[in-house]
Amino acid sequence: MNLAWRDIRHNLGRFLLTCLGVGLLLGIVLSMIGIYRGLVDDALVLVRAPQAQIWVVEAERRGPFAEASRLPQDTRDMIARLEGVAAAGAVTYQSVEATLGERKLRLNVVGHELGRPGEPAALVAGRPITRGHYELVADRRARIALGTTIRLGRNVFTVVGLTEGQVDSGGNPVVHMTLADAQRLQFELEGDAARAQAARGTGRTPPTVNAVVARLAPGASAEAVAATIRRWKHLSALTQAEQEAMLLESVVEKARRQIGLFTATLLLVSTVIIALIVYTLTLDKTREIATLKLIGAPDRTIVGLILQQALAIGAIGFFAGAALLVNLVDIFPRRVVLLPQDALALGGATLVVCFIASALGVRLALRIDPARALGG
Repeated sequence: MNLAWRDIRHNLGRFLLTCLGVGLLLGIVLSMIGIYRGLVDDALVLVRAPQAQIWVVEAERRGPFAEASRLPQDTRDMIARLEGVAAAGAVTYQSVEATLGERKLRLNVVGHELGRPGEPAALVAGRPITRGHYELVADRRARIALGTTIRLGRNVFTVVGLTEGQVDSGGNPVVHMTLADAQRLQFELEGDAARAQAARGTGRTPPTVNAVVARLAPGASAEAVAATIRRWKHLSALTQAEQEAMLLESVVEKARRQIGLFTATLLLVSTVIIALIVYTLTLDKTREIATLKLIGAPDRTIVGLILQQALAIGAIGFFAGAALLVNLVDIFPRRVVLLPQDALALGGATLVVCFIASALGVRLALRIDPARALGG
């Protein structure tokens, strides 16, 4: 006879409600971990998309993602001539807001040179950009159909291709256009500002980009090439690993701490809830426990009764929360990445929480006087 199971059947309604509450909490904990994983993945999408080994930005800058960076476009030719560099391309990055019908779109616009590093990842629909102007490749998250026209700045662009999973660190979809179109969108003044500049006789400034990305020849050392650029070209150069580490440090670090704090708080709340429920269940069967002691049941039987109930609450709650999250993951506004190792880690943490939470009930049970079984 399993005493824990018999007691659960006796209080089935309260037990299931407890499991549901714990399951909701653990589901939120797992979703927070998944949101953090998605945040990291989203933050690294743009920096990994060019498949470059070297990032060259303005001197004393950490751009183009951490801070502003501007370089003359011909910096690309200078970098391309360095020993060990196989190909180089100039790129721009900017955030824009556009209107499509009744919808407001927040987009991250990447400008790239055709046939050079910086072009969009493999397309899932449509074709690459082939014309020098007014064509876009958009990510599916933007929900812009092929052939749709959209106004960005003073020009109208046609969507000719679609990518999948190309977003910036804020989760905004990425669109690609030619470098010339992106420079016009980012750097050229419009309307009164352009007329005022012309009246001052300022003249046109040389073409500007935010960064130059380079791919290296086989066997070339990224650290050595970056050191050469920093020493002789008076520019900032970061390897791919340095760029990723810097991006995570500047963009994701605070979010990681905040999500970690929420996760720890929710686990603490789960511990308290399980402890209170187990304590209440133990308190309700004080006389039954006293009877077990009176007939000579060992303490390990009583401890096993309470511990099994706590573990059952944790296990059922964990699987209920995980199942709920898996079925609702697509409705989250940010991408949620669920990894098996994270679920296993949370499952292990849940077992620890259950052991800790059962301590209060065990302490109460072991202090019950067998004489209570004889009371009225």
